[in-house]
Amino acid sequence: MRRVRTAFAGCVILLTASLLLARVHPFGDAGLYAANGAGAGLMDHTAVPPGVRTILAAKCADCHSLRVRTPIYGRFAPVSWLMERDIMRGRTAMNLSVWASYSTAQQQTLAAKIVQETREHEMPLPQYRMIHWDSGVTDADARALAGWARATSALGTDSASNTKSDPVRGKELFEKRCTGCHALTQNHEGPHLGGVYGRTSGTAAGFTYSAALKKAQIVWDDQSLDRWLADPDAFIPGNNMDFLVARPQDRRDIIEYLRQVSGK
Repeated sequence: MRRVRTAFAGCVILLTASLLLARVHPFGDAGLYAANGAGAGLMDHTAVPPGVRTILAAKCADCHSLRVRTPIYGRFAPVSWLMERDIMRGRTAMNLSVWASYSTAQQQTLAAKIVQETREHEMPLPQYRMIHWDSGVTDADARALAGWARATSALGTDSASNTKSDPVRGKELFEKRCTGCHALTQNHEGPHLGGVYGRTSGTAAGFTYSAALKKAQIVWDDQSLDRWLADPDAFIPGNNMDFLVARPQDRRDIIEYLRQVSGK
């Protein structure tokens, strides 16, 4: 009997210590003790379709918004610390609660990245999916997100239109709208784009392309890049890019920048 009482007392002490340590925030205070459901109305005053908002709220908002839904296990350290780490990182990358404050370019980049990462099953995080079995993105979810991303990418910008290509402006556009998935020298969600001008589609070393792009064997030049950026799906059906550049001047400037950094 004494052993039982000792074990019970030990458990009480451990649980109490765990509850108290959960009030320590080594990765930042994510508000796990806020009222459940706080900030539940995500993106209500935006142009994001209701169906897409529902998907984002169910699959992404726990780590990518100010909404707080803390399960019982999230009130005990060190689990609470791991949750707060993921939430703080997620909010830094994208916060759905402040979506309306993002510029059009930021929204376009983030929408494209959402599609890319959910398609590659990088998001939601594996540890989240292990606990929340219903958090996986379904094929129907993916189609809805992809359609939204394309529509978002088609939104125009307020920048002036010129007749000559401007590589300086093209660099600015590239950094604002493309670097969410691409870099010049490294493969990320998309292949590296340094040297893309004059390169054959589907041949960047170390990147896993869609079968459609590998089969297309298109040499990227002014004309092919313009058609690609204007509507990737129309140009090469079955590819994995869910981003387009609607304005012809924007496309010309980005292409000129890519041509110059490719040494052409």
